[in-house]
Order: sequence, then C-alpha cells, then structure tokens
Amino acid sequence: MTDASTAQTTFSATTDESAGLRARNPRTGEVDYTVTTPTPAEVGVLATQLRATQRVWRDLGLDGRIAVMLRWADAIEQLHESIATAEGTDTGRTRVAGEVPFMVSASIRDWCAKAPGIVQNATLEGRSSVMSDVTYTMQLDPYALLGIISPWNHPFLLSSTDAIPALIAGCAVLVKPSEITPRFIEPVMASIRKVPELAAVLAYVPGAADVGRAVIDNVDALCFTGSVSTGRVVAAACASRFIPAFLELGGKDAAIVTGSADVPSAAAAVLKGAVHNTGQMCFATERIYVDRAIHGRFVSELVHQAELLELSYPDPAHGHVGPFILEHQADIVDRHLQDAVDRGAEVLTGGMSTELGGGRYMRPTVVVGVNHTMTLLTDETFGPVMPVMAYDHIDEAIELANDSEFGLSGAVISGSAEESDVIGRRLDAGAISLQDTSLTIGIMRDVEKVAFKGSGLGGSRMGPAGLLRFLRKKALILRSGPVVGMDALAEHTGR
Repeated sequence: MTDASTAQTTFSATTDESAGLRARNPRTGEVDYTVTTPTPAEVGVLATQLRATQRVWRDLGLDGRIAVMLRWADAIEQLHESIATAEGTDTGRTRVAGEVPFMVSASIRDWCAKAPGIVQNATLEGRSSVMSDVTYTMQLDPYALLGIISPWNHPFLLSSTDAIPALIAGCAVLVKPSEITPRFIEPVMASIRKVPELAAVLAYVPGAADVGRAVIDNVDALCFTGSVSTGRVVAAACASRFIPAFLELGGKDAAIVTGSADVPSAAAAVLKGAVHNTGQMCFATERIYVDRAIHGRFVSELVHQAELLELSYPDPAHGHVGPFILEHQADIVDRHLQDAVDRGAEVLTGGMSTELGGGRYMRPTVVVGVNHTMTLLTDETFGPVMPVMAYDHIDEAIELANDSEFGLSGAVISGSAEESDVIGRRLDAGAISLQDTSLTIGIMRDVEKVAFKGSGLGGSRMGPAGLLRFLRKKALILRSGPVVGMDALAEHTGR
C-alpha cells in the first residue's frame, strides 16, 4: 500500500512566521501560531497518492474498514488531551473543546454500528419486470476521493462529520479545515498516524483559499460547510468540473413561542439556542417571535436569565460565554446590532462587543423593537444576540419565521407537543426542534433532513443518506436466456 502519510508530514507547525499560514489566538488577540502550507501542486500530488491507496481501502470491504475506523476512535481518545488543548486554543473554548474528541470517537462508533444495516437495506437485487430472463444486482461504488472544506466554529467535529461516513463507505478523504483554526490539525494527524491503514487514505492539509481551490480541482466529490456566499463560489467551482457538491450553509433560525408556553422554560431554551458557543453555530437561534399576550413576561424572564450568565474571562475554565473565534465576526455582530439601534430597536441587556485581554467578547444581548427591515432579522449574525418580536396571530408568526432566505432549522415552544407539532409542520426549514431549541445535533446519525432555501444543497448529511451519498449506484444486469438478436427485436417492435 502506498504510504500517503509521507506527504502529510510535510505540513507542520513552525516558528518561522514567514513560512506559511499564521493564526490568531482568540483569547489574547496575538498571532502566535504559524503552520506551513502546501502549494497547489503539492495538493495535487497528495490527492494522487490518496486516490491510489483508496483502491486497497475499498477492497478491505465494509467489515475491514469498520475495524480500522474503530482503532482510530481508540487513538482519538488516547490523544484527547492534545487534541482538546489545540482546539481550545483555536476556539477560545475549554469545556466544549474537552468534549469534542469524545464526540468524534462516539460518532465513529455509532456510524460503524449503523453502516452494515444501512448498506444492506440500500442494496437491491431482483428480476426485470419486463424481461423474465434478465436479473439485476446493485453495486454501491464509493467515490475514489472526497474533498472536505470545513469551517472554523467547530474545527475537529465539523471536519470529521462528513469524513467518517465517507471513509466507512470506502472513499479516501482530503480535508482542508478553515485557515482561522489550524492548530488542531497536528494532534488529529497524530491520531491518524497511529492507524497506518487510515493514514494512507485520510489527510488534513492547512491552508487558505488557494489550498481550497486545489482540493476542489483534485477530488471526485466535495463537502463544504460554511457561509452562503462562499458556498456559492464552491458550488460554481464544482459545477465547472461536473463533480457533486454537498453544501451545508448558513442559517437564521427562528423560534416561535406561543401564548400557552411556560415562560421560564421557553426563555431558557431560547437563551441556550442563542448563546451556546457564543452563538457561533449555524443552527443558533437568531430570531424569536413571541405571542404578544406573553411578550412582556417573556422578555423580562429572558433578560433576567441572560444577566445571570458570565463571560469566561479571565479564567477560560469558568463562565458561560467565550470570546469570538474570529475577530471580524465580532465586527459583523456589532454592525447588525448598530443597524437595529439606528432603526429604532432597544437593547435591554448586553450590547456591543468589548475587548478583554486582547480577545473580543459580547454579553448575551436581548433586543426589542425589531422588525424585518433590520439586518439583525435578515442576515446571519453568528453571535449571542436575541432579537425578540411580538406577534398577534400564529399565522403571522409562521409568515415571519418563513420570511427568510435561509431554511436550515428552527424551533417551536408551546404549551403542548401537539400544538408545537402542528406549527412546526408549516415552517420552511430542514429540522424543527419542538419544545426546545438546537436539537438537530442529537439526531445526526438517526434521521435525514435537508437544508431548505439558501441554507444548503446536495442532500442530507444526516441519517442513512449521510453515508449513502458517497456511494454511486451501479446496476449489474444479467441475461440468463438466449441473446435477442436484431431480427427478433425488429419483429417484437414491429420494425
């Protein structure tokens, strides 16, 4: 088996600031990490190596690949401290960074358990309904090389979300994580090198847009997670090569709170959905529509609960709200907030971002007096801001929730599951949390959902489709009787 890991070790951390990609520490504001990056030509060489070794990986069979992947899960857990430390520095998060290696290893084990049944259920064989002597068998043939371009808000988790099922399906995988958060690559690659069979078909490469373009130029299919604007560029590049593009893009999740909802519970759910990970999640709650009958009580309760939360500064191990990973993102959130205030909105708690110790932080921010003329209600904000808008009738709430170019997910909180279900079925989004927010992550490998509108393209990354989309369907068709010649065919067709 050709060893692709030799090429992988070319790209490593360095103290030479002129040698490659430089990364900012979100807590200190200092640029304190530099990593060498491959040239487009080197990406091409690595892609060729991965494509060559994929044949051996494919021929291991599903059981063989599962055995290798389970060893990787073990290796990730063995190196969890170094992975968590690197990711924690990348993101400014401590608790979540410590959980991520175990989330990834659990994902591997879960996919390994589910994959045999998924593949078996998708494999068909039978007899032609029009030719009695013709039978068919379906072959599920993996793409040779999958490319992944992953985002900065969850570096390891989102870089592995598509890679795990693709590897189990039999693909080789080339991952280009965000240039904003490159530190985690080195310890993750150390875990991969502990499993030589995997190191031959899985590589992470650091880099910016030029490396991303080189990945697209050299793969057979691509997964991208990120903004809508960049997703459009990626989709066009993939279309020019006629390769599949699986895109998971931005969101502007709406939460509807009805007049029958329990106010403290509804406020807690909204606060969690909006503030978790500093709101830096594609399925963060970014719009809240509340029945006017309880609007005042709900807003007061939301403000009260928001003011109980603390920034995780100066001690990253304490508090609830960490720094913005990307400094520019703090600027975007501030602009959205200022635009709303300029148009008549009122900030009840929180406010503009502030610099602490070199990092950018924002307290949980509750805003009222908002409407859909404000960017805070229309564009993806990606910060811990909660704009709350009153409605008079449920039809109005549904219309407001659906008045968006995004359709990733949403939420409904009411006095009963039945009431929420009725409303949820009318929302134009791919996953609707009922009686809570941000439940999507709990069903990642269980049920399929697609992104509506501008939030994505290319089928579900969840449920059985999350694996099957990496397998091309080939039909093997057998005639067991005599060959039908042209004369017989002409007689049969009347020509």
